[in-house]
Amino acid sequence: MNRAPDAAPMTPSDLLTFLFRRGGQEYAVQLVSPQSKPSKAKPSKKPPAAPTIQEQPLYRLILRGEEVQATGPSGQTRQLSRQAFLEVFGAYHFAGAEPTGVLSDLGPLFGAG
Repeated sequence: MNRAPDAAPMTPSDLLTFLFRRGGQEYAVQLVSPQSKPSKAKPSKKPPAAPTIQEQPLYRLILRGEEVQATGPSGQTRQLSRQAFLEVFGAYHFAGAEPTGVLSDLGPLFGAG
């Protein structure tokens, strides 16, 4: 997945807003690891590490009405309320949101298609 080097990772809330504006269209996003927390025992002189993109899993997401349909790297699909999505992915960021070309059956209701 290609992503612009200067594009900032999206928070889960930002991603929901992004998906809401494009309701019914599936996007592939890369999960970005959360920031590591500095140890309390040894204060570090280095600034905290920014979220990094490594070989992180890809998720396919579609906003379907009030729920997010999330398909994980294993291929398992779950329907999550927006609140459940924020609870599950709250510690992460997402990068590289790219349309997959798949529309949900609700796509025409959102003007997509």
